[in-house]
Amino acid sequence: MPIALLWSRAAPEPVARLATLGAAGLPDLVPICFVITGDLLFTAIDHKPKASPRPQRLANIEREPRVRILIDHYEEDWSRLWWIRLEGQAQEVPPDPDVLTLLQAKYAQYRANPPGGALIQVRILRWSGWASE
Repeated sequence: MPIALLWSRAAPEPVARLATLGAAGLPDLVPICFVITGDLLFTAIDHKPKASPRPQRLANIEREPRVRILIDHYEEDWSRLWWIRLEGQAQEVPPDPDVLTLLQAKYAQYRANPPGGALIQVRILRWSGWASE
């Protein structure tokens, strides 16, 4: 699939899964809210309850910045299924007003309660995907 098609399917989806590599060498997978702008994907460390003030994904990224992100679309009509996998380099970055504006435009919850923590920025290095159609 052309990147433009992958991007047009991925960008509006409400949730993705971020895979980082944990200290024990096992994948650590978490659902994320996200925005994509150009070749960058951003996700916020937001106010949802977490086990610690500094989520494990940040420690994982600091140790190993290579990540994968899976965005998928499911319907009962299996002819409409698709998934997109992004591979990239992640890093923790400080809050950015422009990125927060994009996140707030996409998520009503962020308009009501803007994320105040760090952002994870992923430079997308590779797109791949599959569609049943």
